[in-house]
Amino acid sequence: MDDAARMAMAKGQSVSTLIREWFAVNRPLVFFTYGQVFFILGLAIALQTRRYSRLNLAHSLPWLAGFGFIHGLNEWGDLFIPIQSQFLGSPVIAILGTIQHIMLAVSFALLLQFGVELLRPFPEKWRWLRLAPTGVFMVWLIGPFWIGLGLTQDIALWHRGVNVAARYGLCLPAGIVSAFGLLRQTRTQIDLLGLPRIARMLTIAAWSLVAYGVLGGLIVPEIPFFPANLINEASFEKVFIAPHPVFRSLAGLVLVVSIIRALEVFDIETDRLIRQMEEVEVIALERERISRDLHDGVLQQVYAAGLLAQTIGRKARGAQAEGMKRLVLTINQAIEQLRAFLPQLRSEAGPVELVPALEQVIDEARRTLPIETQWHTSVPPRLSPEQTSHVVAFTREALSNAIRHAHTPRIEVSLEAVEGHLRLSLRDFGRGISPAAEAGYGLRNMRDRARLLGAHLNFDSHAGQGTLVTLELPVEDEDGTHPPAHRR
Repeated sequence: MDDAARMAMAKGQSVSTLIREWFAVNRPLVFFTYGQVFFILGLAIALQTRRYSRLNLAHSLPWLAGFGFIHGLNEWGDLFIPIQSQFLGSPVIAILGTIQHIMLAVSFALLLQFGVELLRPFPEKWRWLRLAPTGVFMVWLIGPFWIGLGLTQDIALWHRGVNVAARYGLCLPAGIVSAFGLLRQTRTQIDLLGLPRIARMLTIAAWSLVAYGVLGGLIVPEIPFFPANLINEASFEKVFIAPHPVFRSLAGLVLVVSIIRALEVFDIETDRLIRQMEEVEVIALERERISRDLHDGVLQQVYAAGLLAQTIGRKARGAQAEGMKRLVLTINQAIEQLRAFLPQLRSEAGPVELVPALEQVIDEARRTLPIETQWHTSVPPRLSPEQTSHVVAFTREALSNAIRHAHTPRIEVSLEAVEGHLRLSLRDFGRGISPAAEAGYGLRNMRDRARLLGAHLNFDSHAGQGTLVTLELPVEDEDGTHPPAHRR
């Protein structure tokens, strides 16, 4: 090796040594920044979350906010506990370290719960997944934490062991599941709203969660067990020079910025809702005007024409009399049609109850097929007239499709409230939907209704076994109670 190569190697080693020494001296600053990044994440979400948003993301974000708050406090513990060790005894410091490990595991469990909530609603047989984060946390608490404490006398090794178990069992799956849930929400809801910038921010947030899950879940304190004896914080720092909290902070910073930028979706949703309400109000006023003009103008003129025709008909003879009778009959039919048309133009005076409205639609369909109904809920108090209208129209379309295309002997309709969701199910026993069939107007209309409701729509169809159409609409019940089912 020549002198130039030796000098270059020595220079490189000196630079890496200086970097390591700088990070060692400023280690408190690193942990303070690390904790601050995640605390800001929790604070930003808590200030921006919309409770009444139709997006599933809004109902899941409080879990991410909880993760940010608790994880930030946990990381600040690495800064403040060593400082307190100068003033407090070893038993107190050990207790503070134990509390810090519990906070670490709780924060990862909240992040995992965030990912699980993003994947809702689950099929019936997978409902237990909502309890999976709590179950994993309890396994960690009973196993490595409680039983592990009784199996070792080395408290330092026990502290590292419970830290490693929390990262392997909770942090790594939490990062991956949360990333998958964000990507799924982007595809199923945000893309449908036509918001490419918001979708891009959520995609960046998803990949930052993957990065954090890998950095936080695989880079662990060194313990004499595989793989922590090979892949750990010390070996990571040897390769990348900078300590692992720096890279976790960078992943957290990208997550914070992208999530804060993505929270704009709630403002956009609110603006669109206000615009939609204004449009509905304009349409209602226009309908009232047309209804009034028809009633006061056209209908009165047609009615007057009918009276005039009756007067002339009394004086007519022969064929003219017969023609005048037909004219009067035609005018009377026109008057009846106008009178029947006027109520359709008038806006509804008040809210419409869902179950009676559905029963009216079902009674009309019973003229063609036997339909069995089952209600597991009273009308949700927070279901608006507009939502009721969409649900009723959706039901009418689903029944019409089943009657016209399924060739089914009967149909079952079920309405139930399940964990904050109103679930409408329509099952036929016909020939099912062919995979090669193109979506017609009816199916597109049903999907549009579901999108306007912010609901989840699912078609479960098998050839020769019928089709199950399920619409799940997020609602809020006042008392959370549901009356018993009844059949008709």
